[in-house]
Amino acid sequence: MSSIIKATDIAYVRFSAPDLDRMEAFLKDFGLHVAGRSEDTLYMRANGPAPFCHVTHKGEAGFVGLGFYAANEGDLKKLAEAEGLAVEASDAPGGGARVRLTDLDGFPIDVVAGQTPADPLPLPEPLSFNADDRYPRLGATKRIAAGPSHVMRLGHAVLDVTDFRASEAWYKARLGFVTSDEIELAPDAPLGAFLRCDGGERYVDHHTLFLVGTGKPGFNHAAWQVANFDDLMAGHSHLEQAGAAHVWGVGRHILGSQIFDYWRDPWGHKVEHWTDGDLFNNETPPGKAGIDALMGAQWGPDAPPAMAE
Repeated sequence: MSSIIKATDIAYVRFSAPDLDRMEAFLKDFGLHVAGRSEDTLYMRANGPAPFCHVTHKGEAGFVGLGFYAANEGDLKKLAEAEGLAVEASDAPGGGARVRLTDLDGFPIDVVAGQTPADPLPLPEPLSFNADDRYPRLGATKRIAAGPSHVMRLGHAVLDVTDFRASEAWYKARLGFVTSDEIELAPDAPLGAFLRCDGGERYVDHHTLFLVGTGKPGFNHAAWQVANFDDLMAGHSHLEQAGAAHVWGVGRHILGSQIFDYWRDPWGHKVEHWTDGDLFNNETPPGKAGIDALMGAQWGPDAPPAMAE
């Protein structure tokens, strides 16, 4: 089935919270940096070129919506015309333009293009691993600096939806997502699916959006890629020392293969650090898996009940 456009990646996640100072402090411990702030809105960025990846509006605590990237402003015009909407200028860091959709469960979904990239922030030098019978690090020590993880980018978001098949069709028709793995409660009884961007021959993340048909719409979690495994573990220690609420990890997922670590922000929203995930392209066929693969781990603890909240 053809789609109106093909999204190229996830851009940002939006929340509201009554205390922007408290959110800023947590996100700095998580590894993000202030990209812009006004009296009522906080924009945070990662170390990569995206001008921002996390937005907090001042107000009652809650999930507000998601943003995805279109390839260019021409695609925004195609999407706007198909949906009977306007292309509007963005006043967020990086500028550009956006089209504001509303999905079947009422979630605001922005589609953006034409942003001015930010200057990437410095990263630590990659450290070699001595493993198996290969020893690339000879005559040198390995020292991991204490502090927050170095967050590279926002990688994916997970939404609970009322009707999985209907929402899947809505996102695929407008943004061109394709299935990496469908989750079944039983044969031919789908619960949800890991959806990735359609990059053709270009390799992309195993999933950019995961839809779960819980029958009740809501936010499940959003996930940010960090520099490497040691960086994830250093961030784990930093968040632990800062008194952040830990949810699940550290472990390695089965579907997507990421090393993961889940936390809660001060208002209970789940946020994930991950590294070393799978990359698929149009030669990778879709798969099917059960709840055991979804909630299990290759190593590390199985998912606690809090992951279903």
